[in-house]
Amino acid sequence: MYRTANDFKQDWTKSSTGTLDVLRAMTDDTLGQKIVPDHNSLGWIGWHVTTALGYFTNLLGFRLSALKSLTQPDQAGVIADQYERYAQEISSAADGFTDDYLLEEVDVHGKMTPRGAVLRMMIDHQTHHRGQMTVLLRQAGQHVPGVMGPTKEQINR
Repeated sequence: MYRTANDFKQDWTKSSTGTLDVLRAMTDDTLGQKIVPDHNSLGWIGWHVTTALGYFTNLLGFRLSALKSLTQPDQAGVIADQYERYAQEISSAADGFTDDYLLEEVDVHGKMTPRGAVLRMMIDHQTHHRGQMTVLLRQAGQHVPGVMGPTKEQINR
């Protein structure tokens, strides 16, 4: 849980930058990549990570800009561009967060939860799916960006 606005802003900058790097590594040809049949595709996960930001910010009491469509785009760049817009909107909103704001509780499906905990859930959610996306990128033969440290390819250069 975040108790200081500065802590959230620092983590959000690092987390959203890493997620955007992974989304930018996708190509139109890799959007259908799945670990096995009947599982979510790379494109679906990328779009889910993007649109889920609206879910979390809605819990916090603010809205991100409207999407043109909820349907998953068939272009990787469109997914990454939308994520980048949302990440920036969250960064801008975070400039107005106060430490007291993070301690205020909001209703999360019937349970009162501090906003700082909701923000932690948002980052944990995208980190979870970012890991899935890196596996699918590797399966698809794409470059995997080093998000939490260098990748094997970056070490062996």
